[in-house]
Amino acid sequence: MSQSAAVPERDAEDPSPEVIVVTGMSGAGRSTVGKVMEDHGWYVIDNLPVMLLGDLLRLAESRVDDESHRKGPVRIGIALDVRAQGFETLTSSLQRLREHGWRTHLMFLDATNEALVRRFESVRRPHPLQGTGRLLDAIQREREVLSDIRASAEMVVDTSGLNVHQLGRKISPIFHDETSERLRLAVLSFGFKYGVPLDADFVLDMRFLPNPFWVPELRAFTGRETQVAEYVLSQPGAQEFLDGVETMLTPVIAGYLRENRRYVTLAVGCTGGKHRSVAMAEALASRLGSKEIATFVVHRDLGQE
Repeated sequence: MSQSAAVPERDAEDPSPEVIVVTGMSGAGRSTVGKVMEDHGWYVIDNLPVMLLGDLLRLAESRVDDESHRKGPVRIGIALDVRAQGFETLTSSLQRLREHGWRTHLMFLDATNEALVRRFESVRRPHPLQGTGRLLDAIQREREVLSDIRASAEMVVDTSGLNVHQLGRKISPIFHDETSERLRLAVLSFGFKYGVPLDADFVLDMRFLPNPFWVPELRAFTGRETQVAEYVLSQPGAQEFLDGVETMLTPVIAGYLRENRRYVTLAVGCTGGKHRSVAMAEALASRLGSKEIATFVVHRDLGQE
């Protein structure tokens, strides 16, 4: 199971500055996440040399002391790739900042080798570590270099099957203050034939239900449309399954809240990610949303077929 703990909750009244470092595999979506952070009011810097972190954040602290700029806590996002100067000292640098009162978090973006190869080939750009070698060799070398950073990250996000718009929708709630005191539950539908999401905390298999694909009048529609949703949810075992998932997750979510874990991914799969998983993901998100839980749905493989 991939680690996917969230950025800890933020107190809007707490003036202490906060920094989130976003790193990970080249091609995994770092620039997209940076844009989402900017949309939510974070000041984002790309590939700042790690040794300058302290200087940057001291400047930011002086902003907090300036009454003319007191509009809430300073929030800085720093996007780093493996080429950033001093990258190998990142973990220790963040620890020193925590010792000086900064709230620091580390997010790691990952994707399968196959997904990364497709992305680099589509943009026709070389990998940062490729040189004159093979693309796959460069990806594997980067994965080895980043293994310790990945292991220490508070949240690992798998972007393999997501386009930039889907990734933006999935990441956005992490940086949105209105849900900062609630657990953010991503209900992610997917198709098993496209691979299980690497960042799933729970994986639910909907292939025990009849497949609408084999119903001619339903085949062209998706689980977001009424006729397919009604078909799926009316099948024997469907409602009992929803009840069981809700019962199972109730104590788990209570425990996450006690442990200050604020971001969880519930992956719901079927064969192609078009009918059953989509309908059940929508139903689960509707059921599980509450004053303690902010749910949002991402349909990873919808439109693949």
